[in-house]
Amino acid sequence: MSIQGCAAPEQTVALPAGIDLASQAVIQGVVTGAGTAYARLLDHSGEFTGEVVVSEEGVFRFFAAPGSWTVRIIAGGGVSKDIPVEAKVGEVAQLAVSV
Repeated sequence: MSIQGCAAPEQTVALPAGIDLASQAVIQGVVTGAGTAYARLLDHSGEFTGEVVVSEEGVFRFFAAPGSWTVRIIAGGGVSKDIPVEAKVGEVAQLAVSV
């Protein structure tokens, strides 16, 4: 194991090297005005699918199946914001979220 351990890759706006968009549907975005925040991925029925901590720069990313999703941003002070998004193979769905 490396010194960095088995942590997730750093969240940046640029996709990590080796990501083949021909076979991936990506949902990513930048959250502003939140400080510490979480991005939660909900499926078309509202069921929890995954969650990531938003990076210090406000970036989050999910690799999702094609279809309709909701990204829920959860920030301090009880702030919660839902953003509907459509994921498509070969595309990066870009979100800009201000809380």
